[in-house]
Amino acid sequence: MWALGIGGLLHDGAAALLHHGEVVAAIEEEKLSRRPHGGGLPQYAIDACLDIAGVDFEQLDCVVLARPLGAPEGSPFHLHVKSLFPKSRIVIADHHVAHAAAAFYPSPFEQSKVLTLDRRGDMRSGAWWNAEGPRLSLVDELYASDSPAAFYSRVTELLGFRADREEHKVQWLSRAGGTRFVEPMIEMMGGASSTRPQVDHSYFDPARNTRGGFSDRFFKQLGISSSDRFSDEVRADLASGLQSAVEAVFLRMVGEGENLCLGGGLAMNSLLIEAVERSGKFKNVWVQPVAGNAGTAIGCAFHAWHHVFRQSERKPLGTLCLGPSYDREQVKRILENCKLRFQYLMTTDELIKTAVGKLDDHQIVAWFQGRMEFGPRALGNRSILASPLNPYSTENLNVYIKHREPFRKFAASVPEELASEYFDCGTNARHLATVSRVREPHLETFKAALLDGDRIRVHAVCRDDNPLYWSLLHAAGQSSGMPVLFNTSFNLFDEPLVSDPRAALRSFYGSGIDSLFVNHFLLEK
Repeated sequence: MWALGIGGLLHDGAAALLHHGEVVAAIEEEKLSRRPHGGGLPQYAIDACLDIAGVDFEQLDCVVLARPLGAPEGSPFHLHVKSLFPKSRIVIADHHVAHAAAAFYPSPFEQSKVLTLDRRGDMRSGAWWNAEGPRLSLVDELYASDSPAAFYSRVTELLGFRADREEHKVQWLSRAGGTRFVEPMIEMMGGASSTRPQVDHSYFDPARNTRGGFSDRFFKQLGISSSDRFSDEVRADLASGLQSAVEAVFLRMVGEGENLCLGGGLAMNSLLIEAVERSGKFKNVWVQPVAGNAGTAIGCAFHAWHHVFRQSERKPLGTLCLGPSYDREQVKRILENCKLRFQYLMTTDELIKTAVGKLDDHQIVAWFQGRMEFGPRALGNRSILASPLNPYSTENLNVYIKHREPFRKFAASVPEELASEYFDCGTNARHLATVSRVREPHLETFKAALLDGDRIRVHAVCRDDNPLYWSLLHAAGQSSGMPVLFNTSFNLFDEPLVSDPRAALRSFYGSGIDSLFVNHFLLEK
């Protein structure tokens, strides 16, 4: 049984292909088209998923699309979809059904509470579910106008970032701020006693299309000017107040119980996930690592398996390395076509030994291996790496390579079985979906990656998920005594994660990266 899930038709489009209950391919459109945040049918992603699996359109048994479709009934879009999949059953899934399916079905739980929360989707911004086996039962839903995620996006714009795209920057900026705006923002979203958000819209001005669309009452309540440029201190305090307020509202919403699954765009907020994990409200918490619009493609594929094919078997999500890969001949042809000088490393041991040598020499290394990751987080196949023992790693990565704000820190990758020696981290660190803590003896070593205090982003690498990256980390440990590498996504200048070797070459030669490993090929400057 082949099922294709398609999500993000308004923005962040993606496709996911499922075979007998298991996701075999999943790709975001922007990584292939190189056009960030695009909408419409993700044709490149669809084609790539089918190519990876070696199937054609006529072999698909079911195609599920997540709402909203962005096209009225009877439009050419609908006819185009039908013509693409002439032999497939075509199903339309509710937006939050797709989020809930993506959150629960790949989880390790047989039964769970499920909460999905995003900015908007079919006039709803959230929903609560009870899940057991193959069944998802809707308990309650949140109207779009009461969305904490929408409030978060408004403040994102107020701070000079792009709403719906740069909320993650606000999250990390919040670690530098104080608490003076926390209580007022909680009141704006319904007050400290409310179990569900009820956003007070008198704080918004429909006629104001800048600075988040906030009304004069909002600025008066916070004691700041609606026209002045904010100081760095005010910006950090606004981010901190927002993050803390949304965490407080979210923790009241989730309730308590044994197991909790989280999905929807707000679940991409790693600090929020950490707050839920550490609240003690649930014994086990699992978050869909690609919780935003792109992740609805996976939800749609699982929806087909359980609700169209009516299958009860569930297969937990393993690796997120579900995109395209490139063999030796494909890479060699590209390098020769670009007339580049390179070295070919004959064995995996030589590849790893050479990369570790570069890292020990305090070089910044681009690591392009295997199948591309699904989602915005680099998990060791499309990564830029540095040794935490390199005293200039943060400056080199942030200032000279990524050209991004200093408050945006890098993740620390560590083999899963060694993680507890250095970090206090939970199961969601497997996919970089949460925030962890550094053990006190190692605070000085990882100070360049600390968000605040002892908090750090940790990627606990499972051998089954990525055996080559896992082996690289162990080899780094054997060489330097530290089986940890700083890891950031292999992309530049707000571009999507690199997908193919040509994109990798452009980023390498357009940056201060010292060495590039593309499969077994080494390029140096």
